[in-house]
Amino acid sequence: MLGVELHQLVRSRRTWVTILLIDLLPTIVAVLLKLTDIGPRPGTGPAFLSAVLTDGTLFPLAAMAIVLPLFLPIAVAIQAGDAIAGEAEQGTLRYLLVRPVGRTRLLVAKLVSVIAFVLLTLAVVAVTAYVVGVLLLGTQRVAGATTTVSGTPLTQGELVTRTFLALAYALLCMLGVAAIALFLSTVVDTPLAAAMGTMAVLVGSTLLLTLDAADSIAAFLPTRYWLAFVDLFRDPILWRDVVRGTLLQGAYVLVFLGAGWANFATKDITR
Repeated sequence: MLGVELHQLVRSRRTWVTILLIDLLPTIVAVLLKLTDIGPRPGTGPAFLSAVLTDGTLFPLAAMAIVLPLFLPIAVAIQAGDAIAGEAEQGTLRYLLVRPVGRTRLLVAKLVSVIAFVLLTLAVVAVTAYVVGVLLLGTQRVAGATTTVSGTPLTQGELVTRTFLALAYALLCMLGVAAIALFLSTVVDTPLAAAMGTMAVLVGSTLLLTLDAADSIAAFLPTRYWLAFVDLFRDPILWRDVVRGTLLQGAYVLVFLGAGWANFATKDITR
């Protein structure tokens, strides 16, 4: 079952069109940075941004910051929302479960497929951003070394380690989105409703974060710590928001996956 889901994911034209659209924006940003003077001069402005403009090997990190707040969550919501509701809408869910495939196994296969989609998207964006960054922005490092957001030197080993931590954190945040969408996918019968419901939660969370009246619940909103991965590139690393974000997203994953499993395991499948 898992192999079938992954095979369908890789062969799906929608998968690659979605990844291409997500990958396009950071590329456009790199081109604009090369052709215009919208960024700060090398050695001026924020240290990390200044480093990105002269060291293209850092551009994958900037690309992650571009796609994480909006474009990747939308894609994940659509992908996960289609997991169960899409089968129900097409009328294939009932026949799929007639085969010797348990509901838990099916739900796990769908979840792994979404995780694979996120990993594939992040990998494509990172590799493309690296190539485009090196070609357009060059590889001349500020002060002879990669710099952190704080402006201090960063060794190659530290850069690789922190980059992988940032990617893992981004994956966890998107798992929180996927868990919400999968739960809604077991509740409704159309993938559009599941995706729109998930986006409504995320947009509502983002809007509440801008309101002073919502300060009491801000720490529990799903989008609260999404950009905390930037703290991994400070010196020293600021772990507070990263740890809080990890615990929060872990809670969302456990709660909504558990709710989705409980609902799907007991749901009457009529089509």
